[in-house]
Amino acid sequence: MRLSDRLKTLFPGLPILLLLDGLYANGPVMQRCRGYHWQFMIVLKDKDLSTVWQEFHALHALKPQASQRCWGRRQQHFSWVNDIDYAFGSNGRQHLKLNVVVCEESWERVDDQARTVTETSRHAWLSSQPISQDNVHERCNLGARHRWGIEAGFLVEKHQGYHYEHAFALDWNAMRGYHLLMRLAHVFNTLARFTRQLRDLYRQFGVRGAIAFIRSSCAAPWLDLARMRVLLAKPFLLQLE
Repeated sequence: MRLSDRLKTLFPGLPILLLLDGLYANGPVMQRCRGYHWQFMIVLKDKDLSTVWQEFHALHALKPQASQRCWGRRQQHFSWVNDIDYAFGSNGRQHLKLNVVVCEESWERVDDQARTVTETSRHAWLSSQPISQDNVHERCNLGARHRWGIEAGFLVEKHQGYHYEHAFALDWNAMRGYHLLMRLAHVFNTLARFTRQLRDLYRQFGVRGAIAFIRSSCAAPWLDLARMRVLLAKPFLLQLE
């Protein structure tokens, strides 16, 4: 709540779309977003907001709204219901109109024994805007699911060679600087990984091994500083694969 106040104060006219997990599927959070004119896509778990789920199933049975599409290798079936009344607060005195969308999808993969296996998954979200045929792909695939991509970046930094940890500090600038430096390191290593000049290095050592090799090379005393200055003084080009 405090962060939302700061964001609204610093950027009063900035259009914002919040991509939130199921912890934020509650009335006060959504009411705050509405008051600030912020959009949201919030994960809706099966056990959360039981009255909303009841309305969704009842209304969808009466007037089904659905869409089929292919996204990458996934076959998707979307179904949604708009303008569901949600009561919350003391004695249910406060009301919000919510829009619920469910995505059921399937895709095929090859397992360790070279067999084709069909996988399935199901996702549901609360949307601040009504869902339609025209915006369901944009709001769900390009919006709501992008949160997982952000979290995947942090997962890489924690467990795949970067040793990213919570840097608690009394100095906020020091903690923020640590985070920004880690993000920059991830960007630089990602770019380096896909350059032609370092392609063979990553193939030989793998991602973690290549990062360790680059770090030890930069920290070790065997680099010829005079040669490095000559190389850096010349124009050079990094080509991405």
